[in-house]
Amino acid sequence: MYLSEIFEKAPHIKITSLCSDSRAVKKGCMYFCLEGMNCDGHDFVEQAIAGGAVCIVHSKELHDLQNGVAYIRVASVVETMNQVADKFNGYPSRQMRMFGITGTNGKSTTTTLIRDLLNHFSPCGYIGTIAIRYGEVDKEPIHTTPDCLILQGVLKEMADAGMKNVALEVSSHGLEQGRVLGVDFDVVGFTNLTYEHLDYHGTIENYFQAKAKLFHLVKADGVCVLNVDDDHFEALREECEARVVTYGITKPCDYRADEIELHPTSTTFTLVHHEESYRVTTNLVATYNISNLLCAIACICESGYALKDLIPYLDTLAQVDGRMERIDEGQPFLVIVDYAHTPDGFEKIYSYAKAVTPSDRKIISVFGSAGKRDMKKRPVMGEIADRYSSLIYLTEEDPRDEDPKEIAEDIKKGMRHANCVFIADRYDAIRTAVETANVSDTILILGKGDETFMDRKNGTQFYMGDHKAARHALKHYYFGNESES
Repeated sequence: MYLSEIFEKAPHIKITSLCSDSRAVKKGCMYFCLEGMNCDGHDFVEQAIAGGAVCIVHSKELHDLQNGVAYIRVASVVETMNQVADKFNGYPSRQMRMFGITGTNGKSTTTTLIRDLLNHFSPCGYIGTIAIRYGEVDKEPIHTTPDCLILQGVLKEMADAGMKNVALEVSSHGLEQGRVLGVDFDVVGFTNLTYEHLDYHGTIENYFQAKAKLFHLVKADGVCVLNVDDDHFEALREECEARVVTYGITKPCDYRADEIELHPTSTTFTLVHHEESYRVTTNLVATYNISNLLCAIACICESGYALKDLIPYLDTLAQVDGRMERIDEGQPFLVIVDYAHTPDGFEKIYSYAKAVTPSDRKIISVFGSAGKRDMKKRPVMGEIADRYSSLIYLTEEDPRDEDPKEIAEDIKKGMRHANCVFIADRYDAIRTAVETANVSDTILILGKGDETFMDRKNGTQFYMGDHKAARHALKHYYFGNESES
């Protein structure tokens, strides 16, 4: 594409790529001077030009302009970058139905459910914390919501591969940093809003306002799908500029789950919609997952699919990686791996564990808390775990440059009753939990899910993931089989 096709009255220069990282610039690149939290892209213009940039998009005055390089000054580099990335890639989101889901918890589960259910009817891609998936493609994730240059490129790949829909996790960071300004959203959904990321947003009100940005990006004839059970429902409804559809469990709404029966490996409930009732059995477990399922169902149905056509597929949904993932190697007790790392997430998963664990059996917990993140939540999470658990193994969980033992001491400040042990190595903590479990106990391994890395003081290092660690421990230690896999 030529620069003159992107900006009016611009020189006729061929643009081969787009970049906001001066270290990754190639010949023929358009470089965007982004201002970040730690550095300013305007400071690296010379490096970008040395790397081959032929156009510089900037918002601040630049000096020492070089011949042969086009300089485009704009009011907002972020907004311009989104517009250019969208155009450069052929407006891919306009070619597909775009579902955007935001909320503190449940984004990965809800978007994965949308993809899995829609794939029975029309090809759907997924972009989020777990992976980038479409057709037979399964890539490692970049961020929950990638920056717009990467995102628009992935959307183009999906459109070229024949996807007709995309389910996109939209994080508060992604919204605050303007990563999705160029996405043409058809349906946007909200799961919940609880204590999280206040180290970044500062206050819960700022966090709410970041989430609310998504509901200003939906098409005028699009749909906003909201959770009536969340405390922020009324405030968010006021922010919506498109038609609002509701779902929930405890209050009247458009898609409601009633008469819920929880089981260790399934859930049954009555789905009420437009005065019609459907008895549903699903292999999803826990009440909060039924809420996530309702959100996914509402998003799909409001985009034109019949509810009755979805119901047959609800009892064989694929297990979402690291989200309420049941690890079954034939052991006589329940092992659950979950990404829960917030007080609200803890409260929900422990409530479920209590409901399915016999009263004379133990709940055994394995978790930690991230270093340099939301330190005030640590004793709160400790209090919740202490209230439900008989035995707690505290361990590392992306400690970064903090001492995992000191993080554990912060968590323990909220504990009063449970037997608590600190084991630095996360795999060893999981193995010990497996070795101490008895028949009908429940082990909860929380915080990392399927993440295959550990952020330590020396940087990001490989970690097998809680799901694989649990399976390995069950195979090699619970059953006494010490052979190598």
